Amino acid sequence: MSAFTQTPTSVSYSTPATLPEKPSRPERGKNKYRWNRSNYSKTRRRFDIWVFVLTFLFELWWDSKPWTYPGGYSDDKRRQRRQKQAVWIRESLLELGPTFIKVGQLFSTRGDLFPIEYVSELSKLQDRVPAFSYEQVAAIIQEDTGKAVNELFRSFDPTPLAAASLGQVHKAQLQNGEEVVVKVQRPGLKQLFTIDLAILKRITQYFQNHPRWGRGRDWLGVYEECCRILWEETDYVNEGRNADTFRRNFRGIDWVKVPRVYWRYTSPRVVTLEYAPGIKISHYEALEAAGLDRKILAKLGAEAYLQQLLNDGFFHADPHPGNIAVDSDGSLIFYDFGMMGRINANVREKLMDTLFGIAEKNSDRVISSLIELGALTPTGDMGPVRRSIQYMLDNFMDKPFEEQSVSAISDDLYDIAFDQPFRFPATFTFVMRAFSTLEGVGKGLDPEFNFMEVAKPFALDIMTNSSLSNGNSVFDELGRQAAQMSSTALGLPRRIEDTIEKLERGDIRVRVRASESDRLLRRMATTQLLTNYTLLVSAFTLSATILVVNNIVWAGVILAVAAGGLGINVFRLIRRIDRYDRMP
Repeated sequence: MSAFTQTPTSVSYSTPATLPEKPSRPERGKNKYRWNRSNYSKTRRRFDIWVFVLTFLFELWWDSKPWTYPGGYSDDKRRQRRQKQAVWIRESLLELGPTFIKVGQLFSTRGDLFPIEYVSELSKLQDRVPAFSYEQVAAIIQEDTGKAVNELFRSFDPTPLAAASLGQVHKAQLQNGEEVVVKVQRPGLKQLFTIDLAILKRITQYFQNHPRWGRGRDWLGVYEECCRILWEETDYVNEGRNADTFRRNFRGIDWVKVPRVYWRYTSPRVVTLEYAPGIKISHYEALEAAGLDRKILAKLGAEAYLQQLLNDGFFHADPHPGNIAVDSDGSLIFYDFGMMGRINANVREKLMDTLFGIAEKNSDRVISSLIELGALTPTGDMGPVRRSIQYMLDNFMDKPFEEQSVSAISDDLYDIAFDQPFRFPATFTFVMRAFSTLEGVGKGLDPEFNFMEVAKPFALDIMTNSSLSNGNSVFDELGRQAAQMSSTALGLPRRIEDTIEKLERGDIRVRVRASESDRLLRRMATTQLLTNYTLLVSAFTLSATILVVNNIVWAGVILAVAAGGLGINVFRLIRRIDRYDRMP
């Protein structure tokens, strides 16, 4: 949430001397969204959600049929159609409210599950919704803390600095004069989450059991991840703990600032933080006007994130420009700690194995190390994973490390992973999105910025420290590889002899598939189906004609419509047989 960022011209705020009883200006757009209405019923909620889902399913079905494309199917036409669908999905999620806005933002990281057109459009999903009233804010604060607003604060600005799907932020002043910001959760949010997530579970079960969309996918696992993240974001006490942990991790670095949490004024639905205004990191003109070096800021932003990821194992999962500001002395200020990621403590040692696997272009070693890192979820058939990673190693790893682009690598990775029977855990996708976001922020600050160049010293440090601590030096690695090759060479004759013995005993079964035979069998089955449909069309047409001649028009019309529907299938089967005949 970007509530705390301010340009240099508006850093100071004038606060009212007394607490008003209502907002200083009327709210606009309060009833723009149905979910924001006080009389919005559960039945209407279910109806709205299912209308969206069924429409989306129809769009998927329509999109998969080549005959629905005017002038014939092409990849470009399908991409254009998907782009239009993506815009509709983004607008629909915004209309459906907080749960679906957050789910859409989470799905914007899942290029392994959704087409790139959907992912790119969902990344534009703005968490901006109408504010709720000051009376509701005051009621929530009193319910959670047991004290009225005027007992806790000397002054409290009734007009929010910003309003998002989960809550809104107000500027206030404590009784001792300290300036703070108070983040208050949207009323009825947990009840709305409970209803929405119950409906989403049924939708997830449908997709999981679908013969096409559920094959090789763990949609229920994705649903559980979304639930965990959403419920964590609704607990502002947890957000306060995250902020404290984040601040402790950077206590020895003077160029990173994290707002302090005021626990006396914090509860599950209210969190009070130190007022730490700054210049939004994407306000380039304001940064230059303040005399700040944009190149240094780009480098510091990348270093701060690498410190979180590689040294602390606790990182900000949503580092978009609205959550990062710059102080007047050039320090970075981080906000909004509701969505955080954690990495196992031994990540450095496991990364060493991944780096060696990439260096030798060994897809098996890379896969095993990524599974240990939690970057891949193992499935029964890892063949597609192995082929995808080997393809990347052979085609994208020839450039020097510092010339690589995070965005390009992640796009290529998701493009390869899409529609494959494996998925990436949420932590991995959060890291990739954060890397891509920070690379974009860095290039906005400095067109010559290269994230990989900043990351190179960290990677070398990992390799050096791991080598010293584990004896895993390059020479040790070469020795292990030489021993492995010797063992393989010595054991090869015995393995060949064992294989021959199994063949003689019949323990090995060899299955051979001939593509030509498969094509002929499919053509024969299609021809049989075409014959059956043709007979039905002829029978329905003849029956309809007889009924109309005998003035039984309504029955004749029903049979004529049925004949027309079957006729469409006859046309499609004829085209399918024609494709089989033209196949080499």
